[in-house]
Amino acid sequence: MTPLFPTAQIQTSPYGEYFFAEAGGERVLFFHGGWGKVAAAGSTQYVIDHFHPARLINLGTCGGVDGRIQRLDVVAIEKIVIYDIAEAMGGAEEAIAHYSTVLPLPARLPVPVIQATMYSADRDLTAAGLQELEDAHRPIVADWESGAIAWVAERNATPVLILRGVTDLVGANKAEAAGNRPFYLENAIV
Repeated sequence: MTPLFPTAQIQTSPYGEYFFAEAGGERVLFFHGGWGKVAAAGSTQYVIDHFHPARLINLGTCGGVDGRIQRLDVVAIEKIVIYDIAEAMGGAEEAIAHYSTVLPLPARLPVPVIQATMYSADRDLTAAGLQELEDAHRPIVADWESGAIAWVAERNATPVLILRGVTDLVGANKAEAAGNRPFYLENAIV
């Protein structure tokens, strides 16, 4: 059961639990798809194939770059770059461009947000990883799942809005949540 929807009837899928509830006068599917690119891609395709949604809204968390964004800011993603592609046969620029997705944002959003490009990879952003990413992109926020969700949704012509709350900050010398899961959880639940 979920505190916001105490009468929800929880069901299961190969990817996680889900339920339907009334929200804003509409029947809405709430679906937990797991973490990482593999689960994000698979669960997005599963939702599209089984439930045929008119649109997807993905909510989650992300890390931010210290000095460019504040902890607990909410970010609306307008472009996503999957950056953890390493191609040994040549430069990865073509593959990174292929898996990058531009997301049109609605004119109005229900909460104040910062519009940003998300850098997405199957790894947490660390101080060392930030330096590597900094040289090519100068990121503001990074996560694990947004790139896969956006890419699959675009391939299926299903509009998607991705909103992320910034739980922790990473700087050149420190990542707040590194080795500190309670810190991350405290900010993820706010």
